[in-house]
Amino acid sequence: MKKSKNTHQTRVLWRGIATLALGLGLTACASPGGHPKDPLEPLNRATFKFNEQADRFVIRPAAEVYDYAPLPVKTVVGNFFGNLGDIWIGVNNLLQGKVAEALSDGGRFLVNSTVGLLGAFDVATEMGLEKHDEDLGQTLGVWGVGEGPYLVLPILGSSNFRDTLGLVGDIYADPVIQHKEVATRNSATGLRLVHKRSVLLGADTTAEQAALDKYEYLRSFYMQYRLNQVYDGNPPRPKDPDDEEARRDDPAAPVVASAPQNLATKEDQE
Repeated sequence: MKKSKNTHQTRVLWRGIATLALGLGLTACASPGGHPKDPLEPLNRATFKFNEQADRFVIRPAAEVYDYAPLPVKTVVGNFFGNLGDIWIGVNNLLQGKVAEALSDGGRFLVNSTVGLLGAFDVATEMGLEKHDEDLGQTLGVWGVGEGPYLVLPILGSSNFRDTLGLVGDIYADPVIQHKEVATRNSATGLRLVHKRSVLLGADTTAEQAALDKYEYLRSFYMQYRLNQVYDGNPPRPKDPDDEEARRDDPAAPVVASAPQNLATKEDQE
């Protein structure tokens, strides 16, 4: 039985890799135009429309019903799943070289799993142990892996090729998805999805009111959001080609006198 499960997981992994390879092939054949980081825009928009319909008729109604639950109940649900997530968050912080943050994540899990009654109560935050948000996609970004083309995943929404690859690892490290009991696993996964969607109730209305094209709005938001996550809120400043042209055309620039300062600035940008 165990061997059969391992074989199934291996097949799922290879399917994910094959999907990525197919996407890369489609990217290479994609016609130019549109957003430079979204060469698969027609396919992404089709998936986006599917997600919008699934959310409209299934996910959002379930989240709206769940939102009627008492606040303490929703808080306990969020704390429980957040506590489970601290394990993998700590691993990713360690892989990124952030040892202090990783130790803090481990401390959060130990405190909330014991004093916090299996994560029902977030005692660790009250003790000053900050909650972090890290995943394998961010770790790959810290390691220098490029984000690749923008990609919209069914149900899961905005992503890119790097984050999709990282998602495979996140899934294998997810104690909820890897739970052996099928009924418990499916119920917990569904509850977590509905809880996360309930937190975003109202945000989707803001997105629809803020932009003429919701797809472009969410694409731009995701790209900026993930860039900030990879660089912990301090992303590198993008180079301005107009400024470079101005410096190149300025004959009076004191090159020798300002060389050390310019060099330091370049290193800071890199």
